[in-house]
Amino acid sequence: MADIDLSQEIRELRTTFASIREVVDPSALEAQVVELEAEANAPDLWDDTAKAQAITSRLSRAQSQIAKLKSIDSRLDDLEVLIEMANDEGDASSQNEAKAELTSLQADIGELEVQTLLNGEYDSRAAVITIRAGAGGDDATDFAEMLMRMYLRYAEKHKMPAAVLDISYAEGAGI
Repeated sequence: MADIDLSQEIRELRTTFASIREVVDPSALEAQVVELEAEANAPDLWDDTAKAQAITSRLSRAQSQIAKLKSIDSRLDDLEVLIEMANDEGDASSQNEAKAELTSLQADIGELEVQTLLNGEYDSRAAVITIRAGAGGDDATDFAEMLMRMYLRYAEKHKMPAAVLDISYAEGAGI
């Protein structure tokens, strides 16, 4: 069986991951965790429940993000070893396992990249989307309905709560 060469894909993943790490800044994140842990260990923390929930929520998010970064870094290193072992053994199942792990890592890093882009002050809050068909007759109203279904499925796939607040059906087709 021929050796698999995924070095280009791994280089691309490492470059993307390095960009993510640069934006996230793990050392600043770890410093934030230490600070939040100190606040969370304060004896009077739960005197103000809203503040306590905010602190514990931020702490949990920061710890989760650090764990995810460490996990992906470790998986990237393991993938290189897995590919080397698969090439040494030369069997198809090891090579398929390496390719499957590469695909999984690409998906996880892609998801992390999107989360990194959405790390602004208001990005964790709810959004309201308004879809209007405008001019264009049945085609426009039909397309507006397709857009609504697309957004609802996206939210469902990514486990985001979604609700249609108001809808007005067109005479022919669509909304």
